[in-house]
Amino acid sequence: MFKIQKGYDSESKTFRIPKELLERMEKLATQHKLSLNQLVVQCLFYAMDNLQLDET
Repeated sequence: MFKIQKGYDSESKTFRIPKELLERMEKLATQHKLSLNQLVVQCLFYAMDNLQLDET
């Protein structure tokens, strides 16, 4: 299950995100009183932890 958390060490990088996705994420971050950056990091951790690689 995805749980929203706060706080971590960080490094700066730049990514391009589709506008529709960005709007959804900004709304969710605001609802949970998080920065957009914190939400993006948590989404990325969740995706990496639940990634299914095709082992062919």
